[in-house]
Amino acid sequence: TLPYKKYPEIPAFNIRLMDSFSVFNTFNIPRGRPILFFYFDPDCKHCHDVAAELIKGMDSISNVDFYFVTPSVNMTRTREFYKDLGMEKYKNIKVMGRDYEYFFIDYYGLNSFPDFALYDEHKKFVHLFQGRLTVRDLFEYTHR
Repeated sequence: TLPYKKYPEIPAFNIRLMDSFSVFNTFNIPRGRPILFFYFDPDCKHCHDVAAELIKGMDSISNVDFYFVTPSVNMTRTREFYKDLGMEKYKNIKVMGRDYEYFFIDYYGLNSFPDFALYDEHKKFVHLFQGRLTVRDLFEYTHR
């Protein structure tokens, strides 16, 4: 059994932020709003398309806090991904950075991009989406 199935609360792991220096630990994510980890590669066109689709529907899912996580060492491309999609406009996009310890892959048993781990407002696991996530899916899972 994969760890996320055994431990229903958000795991604590480190994300190196886009300045390539600062580190954010997921332990510091506050309760009170649904949380989505968007696991991506900045060179993945499908990841870009899914992110663009979610951003287009952001009004419907503005209640969700987004944490974009990549294993990519290319922070220049990660910053471009962020900038290309105009992510700075959205207050609910909380973090964009590198999973430099490669925690995400092992914890969730992933082998492709993009993938999404959704947690509720109490930081409890809700669902793992693999490969695709629509605004409608996210809306339905966060408005029950």
